Amino acid sequence: MHNREFVERATSGFDDYRAAVDAWTLDRAAEVTGVPADAIQEFAHAYALASTVQLCWTLGITEHHCGTDNVFSLINLALLTGHIGRWGSGLVPLRGQNNVQGGADMGALPNKLPGFKDVSDDVERARFEAVYGTQLPAEPGWHISQMFDAMERNDLRSVYIIGENPAQSEADATRVRGLLAGLDHLVVQDMFLTKTAGFADVVLPAVAGWAETDGTFTSSERRVQLVRRALDPPGEAKDDLVIIADLAARLGHDWGHPTAEELWDELRGLSAIHAGMSYERLASHGGLQWPCRDEDDPGRPFLHGRLWDDPVTGSRAPFTPVEWIPPVDELSEEYPIRLTTGRRLDSYNTGVQSGRYSSPKRWGESIDLSPEDAATLGLADGDLARVTSRRGSVEAPVRTDPDLRPGLAFMTFHFPDQVDTNVLTLDAWDPKSGTSEYKATAVRIEGLGESS
Repeated sequence: MHNREFVERATSGFDDYRAAVDAWTLDRAAEVTGVPADAIQEFAHAYALASTVQLCWTLGITEHHCGTDNVFSLINLALLTGHIGRWGSGLVPLRGQNNVQGGADMGALPNKLPGFKDVSDDVERARFEAVYGTQLPAEPGWHISQMFDAMERNDLRSVYIIGENPAQSEADATRVRGLLAGLDHLVVQDMFLTKTAGFADVVLPAVAGWAETDGTFTSSERRVQLVRRALDPPGEAKDDLVIIADLAARLGHDWGHPTAEELWDELRGLSAIHAGMSYERLASHGGLQWPCRDEDDPGRPFLHGRLWDDPVTGSRAPFTPVEWIPPVDELSEEYPIRLTTGRRLDSYNTGVQSGRYSSPKRWGESIDLSPEDAATLGLADGDLARVTSRRGSVEAPVRTDPDLRPGLAFMTFHFPDQVDTNVLTLDAWDPKSGTSEYKATAVRIEGLGESS
């Protein structure tokens, strides 16, 4: 059912990919995944034969120690069927927050400069050094999981955290808090006094990025949009740009106080994919999608259309064979249930922003179980249960969910002051992305009686 013409003309590595998946019969796939073989077959036929189709995914794919390989598996399916690089078909990662794409675009990755240029590229790095007026490291830095490992080795002793609450959001939270508490110096820049800020030596009050500052956000579809200040910041809170410029001045580097637009224009001069996105054009178009290489460029609504050129423009798209690897946290007689964590509609991350108001859709934290597991454990809705992993225990009320299959439990991390879910999760991380395995914790569940 593969698109033979597309595969032969536009891709590379197909033979190695075919060899890698040859052993995966429907029966084996059903045994490993728990998804019935006929359902897998039905989906495979529907996906391959559809005229247009998109593969959309969220953190349930990526928050595993093999998350990158999971994404490669989806890319392989799109290449196999030709569902990429054309209207209505493609790969759509739905980001976990509203500006994850923008952060990556701006170089908030340890191995990338803004515009996705490699820090190891001497020519590209020299361009940035000429504008920045300083020498940049030629080696990649640490991602967040490596930073905590470095704290444990005492190689990282001073940390500056902006708009993040790792004391409650990171996996194996007990370990994380111990490492934060043991730092020589911790600076936290945030609009709320978070749990992480409680460990800080210095707290710098920041502003609300959606109402009290100018700048840009970039959506999952690569659309850069302007954000305009609507309100002046309260009290002593300052724009992130002001705080960083003030800090630079105290460290002996007078950057002045450039506006958000001036900094954006500097970025456009360095990142070719943003070069055509002036503030004026962003405002008049209601946003533009990169790549947008000059001020006559309308941007690109989808990527990889070149793969349909004959012959293909540029390099072919490679298949990436991957091997199935089970979760690190193995199920056992002592820990027989698989816990996955995630989000609910009305709440956001650790509740720093969403936990300060009530919602009719919110019921607080719970341990969600299939009706079958609840019956086996002698538990009913509202009962209090202890959930224990190899790292710690929490107590939470039980909620049955008929959409959960037996053996799978669910919790969020939205209410850590009520139930500290990330005490349970595992900090084993993907060697390619650095993302921890939040989605596959082995737990046992014990009833504690009716919840008060």
